[in-house]
Amino acid sequence: MTINWGAQGAKKTFKVVASDAPGDLVFQSLIKRGPMLDHNILSRHIKPAARKLGIGWVNWQVLRRSYATWLVEAGADPKAVQAQMRHSRPSTAMDIYAQLVPAAQRRAVTQMMDMVTARLAKTSPASVSVN
Repeated sequence: MTINWGAQGAKKTFKVVASDAPGDLVFQSLIKRGPMLDHNILSRHIKPAARKLGIGWVNWQVLRRSYATWLVEAGADPKAVQAQMRHSRPSTAMDIYAQLVPAAQRRAVTQMMDMVTARLAKTSPASVSVN
């Protein structure tokens, strides 16, 4: 991929990535042909994209917390969240990174009530209707 840029109609072509084959890195250093530094990825790509989307403050910590929270909201198992976050224990991912949100809390209470209702229906004697 290249970007054309120039003043007063002059065009210059700059390479954005060294190679764009399917197995190549998304964020590549054009000079070293290896991974781009974390700070450069954040300042050159992620923060501008966040500003364009109207998202205020963003850094790596915000992205990790958001990702963990979205995994939990999507119903991911804590062990799966641990693996995705590459933590040694599920508690690290769940206690530090995953944030509880009101909608998730409401959904948890609804799920618990559905479970209780289903269990009560199984254990209560069958009701006989009289016509």
